[in-house]
Amino acid sequence: MIINSLFNNLKLEKQERIINAAINEFVQNGFDKASTNEIVKEARISKGSLFNYFSSKKDLYLYLIQYSYKVIEIIYKQIDLNETDIFKRIEKLGLIKLQIQRKFPKVFDFFISIVNEESDEVKDEIKERVNSIYDEGMAKIYENIDYSKFRDDIDIQKAIEILNWTMFGFGQKSIKQLDTFENVGEEYLKEWASYSNLLKNSFYK
Repeated sequence: MIINSLFNNLKLEKQERIINAAINEFVQNGFDKASTNEIVKEARISKGSLFNYFSSKKDLYLYLIQYSYKVIEIIYKQIDLNETDIFKRIEKLGLIKLQIQRKFPKVFDFFISIVNEESDEVKDEIKERVNSIYDEGMAKIYENIDYSKFRDDIDIQKAIEILNWTMFGFGQKSIKQLDTFENVGEEYLKEWASYSNLLKNSFYK
């Protein structure tokens, strides 16, 4: 993948606009059907400019894969392994994720679309990158969790799946409702606590 230094020298706001426009198009249509015409239209740049920054649609796509992985790694690096309560750990991760989504609304949808992408042109490159970061990330998220807090009659794996689904839905709801991050931590944690306590009462001893 060759990235023209011109892109890295752009103002951050313009870089983010191009990234968001491209991510949105690839999420909606997949690699093969994604249109660079739609990308430049949404990004408010010329097609010539886009191909000055990236030599091809594939190079742009591979850059976005690399970019989305960096975002995921930011989250993984902020995991507090001293926090052994799964609810509190996921709560903190959710807040980090929410902050990232305010800046790049579709970046996590793009990561999901990468996993499901079937285009022959890019699937080999995807396979090389996806498995390692996903496995490492999942292992780290659940590392050093105190599972003894769960009731003996609870299927812990299913309980965690329910927790993840709830967190995902709550995150999607929050990203639509919040217009500013001035008080996001307080607002987010207060509302999440009501969901978290409900699940804790169901799953914990």
